[in-house]
Parts: sequence; C-alpha cells; structure tokens
Amino acid sequence: MSISVARVPTHSASRYLQQLAKHWSHKMTVVFTAEEGMIDFPNGTRLAMQADSESLDLVLTVPEAEDTERMREVVASHLDRFAFREAPLTFDWREG
Repeated sequence: MSISVARVPTHSASRYLQQLAKHWSHKMTVVFTAEEGMIDFPNGTRLAMQADSESLDLVLTVPEAEDTERMREVVASHLDRFAFREAPLTFDWREG
C-alpha cells in the first residue's frame, strides 16, 4: 500500500468534497457529509477527505499493484474541474 496525503488550501473545501463525492457516487462506493468523505475505487484505492474553513485534507491509499502518481492526478484533475474559479488548486502530495 502507498499512502499519499495532501492539504489543499481553499475556502470552498466542503463544496468541493461534496461535488466530488456526488460525481463518483454512481460508479463507486461513496460515503460523505459536508465535512468528511470516503470514496472506494474499483481498483482498491481509497480516498478519505476532511474539509474545514481553510483547506481540504486528502488521504489517498493506493494498492501496490496500482500507479500512485496516476491516482493523484485523477483526484487532482477532478477537484480542479470543480474548482474552475480558483483552479489550479495547490496539491502538496507527500508520502503519508
């Protein structure tokens, strides 16, 4: 397992969390509130999200057989799409 964490500075964290969760809920197992969410991808990857008034915190857990960098890019590109007014967002991905 590879664990990546990122803190994404934004005052719209809750909105982006909810948009991403709703967007993927028709394809994946998704559980979310306005403050936190969990998305399970078919490939075994899991994205945990925590929103507050200053940032969106992400924890991305990727199985060894999958491409961690690609999964980081998938998450970032989708969030940037929802954050078009302030995109590109800053993702400071690091090992968790």
